[in-house]
Amino acid sequence: MSIAVPEPHGSLLQERRAGFGDAAAHGIPTHVTLLPPTEVESAALPAIEAHLAEVAAAGRPFPMRLSGTGTFRPLSPVVFVRVAEGAEACTWLQKEVRDASGPVARELQFPYHPHVTVAHGIGEAAMDRAFEELSDYRAAWPCTGFALYEQGPDAVWRKLREFVFGSAVVPPQAGHVERGPIPAS
Repeated sequence: MSIAVPEPHGSLLQERRAGFGDAAAHGIPTHVTLLPPTEVESAALPAIEAHLAEVAAAGRPFPMRLSGTGTFRPLSPVVFVRVAEGAEACTWLQKEVRDASGPVARELQFPYHPHVTVAHGIGEAAMDRAFEELSDYRAAWPCTGFALYEQGPDAVWRKLREFVFGSAVVPPQAGHVERGPIPAS
């Protein structure tokens, strides 16, 4: 489950990721992860979709802004574009998605940190290049929902379904105070 980075930003960052030598780039749509890849039985899909629909109904649109780069090195070989606005809302969403009473409850390998991966598991020089070349990258959009993806046998991730937040009010572009999604009354 993830928040897609919309066009033209998604394609641009995907092409940059491929250009840094990340072989997985074209199989992974540009996104902010809410739940890492998780194997589930196909029979569980209706319950998962119902759970995600409930999470989306309780949420509301929020401003999302990307700004600059960061890295998880040396702990993990990842360079990313930072979520400068919307991180609190992403954190709320991922907790709701992973709720202990839900069908995709799970522990995370690392503490949750919303980000957009632009290099993963490539050589150090290419990682350094990604970090430097995207250090002044900026993008903003109103986040209005999230999506469920499935990885095919060809290792390509494809969207199965979108989940739109319950509130129809779209906030102004990033730059305003982050409020994050709140449960509907």
